Amino acid sequence: MSKVLEYMKPYVWMLFCAVALIAVEVVGALALPGYMADIVNDGVLTGHIPVIWSNGIRMLLITLLCVTAAVITGYFAAKTATGVANDLREAVFRKVLSFSSAEINKFSISSLITRTTNDITQVQNTLMMAIRLLIYAPMLAVGGIIRALDRSVSMTWIVALATIIMVGTMGVLFFIALPKFKAIQSLIDRLNLVSRENLSGILVVRAFSTQQFEKKRFEKANKDLAETDLFVNQTFAVMLPVVNLILNLTTALIVWVGARQASAFQVSIGDIFAFLQYGILIIFSFLMVAMMLVLLPRAVVSAGRIKEVLDSESSLVFKDDPVKFAQDFRGVIEFKNVSFRYPDSTEDDENVLDHIDFTAKPGETTAIIGATGSGKTSILKLLLRFYDVSSGGIYIDGQDIRDIKKEDLHDKIGYVPQKALLFTGSIMSNLRYADKSATEERIYDAADTAQAKAFISEKPDGYETHVAQGGSNLSGGQRQRLSIARALVKNAPIYLFDDSFSALDLKTDAQLRAALKRKTGDSTMIVVAQRISTIMEADQIIVLENGEIAGLGKHKELLKICAVYREIAASQLSEEELLASG
Repeated sequence: MSKVLEYMKPYVWMLFCAVALIAVEVVGALALPGYMADIVNDGVLTGHIPVIWSNGIRMLLITLLCVTAAVITGYFAAKTATGVANDLREAVFRKVLSFSSAEINKFSISSLITRTTNDITQVQNTLMMAIRLLIYAPMLAVGGIIRALDRSVSMTWIVALATIIMVGTMGVLFFIALPKFKAIQSLIDRLNLVSRENLSGILVVRAFSTQQFEKKRFEKANKDLAETDLFVNQTFAVMLPVVNLILNLTTALIVWVGARQASAFQVSIGDIFAFLQYGILIIFSFLMVAMMLVLLPRAVVSAGRIKEVLDSESSLVFKDDPVKFAQDFRGVIEFKNVSFRYPDSTEDDENVLDHIDFTAKPGETTAIIGATGSGKTSILKLLLRFYDVSSGGIYIDGQDIRDIKKEDLHDKIGYVPQKALLFTGSIMSNLRYADKSATEERIYDAADTAQAKAFISEKPDGYETHVAQGGSNLSGGQRQRLSIARALVKNAPIYLFDDSFSALDLKTDAQLRAALKRKTGDSTMIVVAQRISTIMEADQIIVLENGEIAGLGKHKELLKICAVYREIAASQLSEEELLASG
């Protein structure tokens, strides 16, 4: 919770104003029973009407003052809690943006969504209540006890007994329910995960007719959360009847004891009225604290989960004084004895990549091919510094990429991911995502090179055509071509294509590669591919097998010297095509 409280510093002045206004409320609330006692003792019993009127007017003015203070306090409390929640969400979001893929996998996407939304909302609601109740209730309790003692010391034991019974009851309830609060947030994570998987994979669910299976999976996650939440709510449902019982018994006991003392002329009737109201105020102040304590444990758990995100350090270490690329940037990429295993791997796990050595030069295309799981995409992720190498080094123009500022590194690279992800907006906004200042001419040229111009022009709204979340209203080939066009808008000296032509037909594939050659002739290109036809004309082809380089050379050379490459080629090309290409 201390991490959350750090975000209250900009709102300290509001907190001080709220405390001052709450003090006004407390003073007013404690003054009212005294005036009531005076009305009874000096007005009603003596028949002195002016006393009743004067004290009544004072009580009315104090009540108006208290109401005004309460409204302004509520405003400050809401403003502070909302501001802290806003700052926390921004801090968590910025922190997540700085995470490497290792930290994303560690927390899971569904959990990070819960922490950014539900957990911060829990903290916000609790903070808003705490600013009022945790300040108001203790002040009211202490003031009420002092005023009650001033009216009648002999009846104080009644309030003390009621308080002890109430605190004891609350303690038992919290002891029973507290372990469940942490479980609730984890179960919300699980429910989010199931919902997210089901919604994102709805086409697969329908295609395999597994709606009943998914329904049962959701029902289980939902039932687990509902049962845990129900247990907590049922536990605390006991609280209100118990408080009412204690309050009614306390009232009856005060009236009974007070009546006996009044008949013996030990206390005035007005003082009994005042003591009764002070007793009720004291009990209600403890009830307010109890209500706060219902929210507090869950908020503490949520704050802890937020703190875990904010305190997590990226596994990628960036230097305070990063090196800058030279002005005459060329884009020569060197992998020197690179080995890699994922950060959460055990010692028994094998490396994803082992002793990778190659050089990719400007004006040349370096292709990477291999079986699924051979480590092709991992090479691109290492070059982008989504992960760091386990050993060896990656160099661009002789500079270790670990010494380069992250923004400078990514500024030099145009990246087309394996999954063509588009954002909600228009085709134009998606293409301009790579460079906000890109001119329309550059965007049109990039779309033309990516073979996207034709299908864009066929749409009624052209470049302003709406793109749904993830590009779901476009075909796979259209998404892939727009993803390529987005990278080309960047005019980068290095281009990375991660199996970015798989959804294209052979004709479009060939046209696109020819256009790319003309457009990016001076750039360094690394292409990960599954199809031999896509990479046959590459300047060098790297063949991966189980994370190691099984062959390196041009297409014709590899057909002669690399058995793995020959097997891949034989599985995709006919005998005539093999003979013609070899």
